Amino acid sequence: MAAYVLARYRHPWGRVVQLLFLAGLMLPAQLAMVPLFFELRALGLLETRTGLVLVYVANGLPFAIFILTAFFSELPRSLQEAAVIDGCSESGVFWRVMLPLARPGLITVAIFQFIGLWKEYFFAFMLVGGGDGTARTLPLALADLAISAQYRSDQGMLFAGLVIVTLPMLAAYILMQGHLVRGIAAGAVKG
Repeated sequence: MAAYVLARYRHPWGRVVQLLFLAGLMLPAQLAMVPLFFELRALGLLETRTGLVLVYVANGLPFAIFILTAFFSELPRSLQEAAVIDGCSESGVFWRVMLPLARPGLITVAIFQFIGLWKEYFFAFMLVGGGDGTARTLPLALADLAISAQYRSDQGMLFAGLVIVTLPMLAAYILMQGHLVRGIAAGAVKG
């Protein structure tokens, strides 16, 4: 919704908000790790799935808004105006007209976010890595598998784990590659 508003409506603070989201892409998320750790601990969300999901959503939001803002700005304004003339409310225009048209952009963002989060290790290690193991991610489990082998070389088990981690990403990409190409091409800036 933020991308739609930033792309379609002009507001004096709109450009500033867009630059703040862009700053979320330019600054490494690792800079916020120490305050984030203490904040999650204070909220009781450290070493929980909920805390990790909140961090992942906050970390992925700038990228999603950046891509979808470019995508929504390329959709024709005449469709929005026609929906308003036909009696659709502003929220109705978004939900009934613009969001279905933005499907390739949403799928593109979903694929990039899925691949980025599926292989993400840093936040998972820092925020749930020291727990009892109930909120582990697959990259953490693979690292534990490699560490638990210590001086033994059980390469077969490690590579089996790597295949298990890689297959869902590969399947998601194969199933969605047509949408991905359309979404990237449709959201591209015309030159």
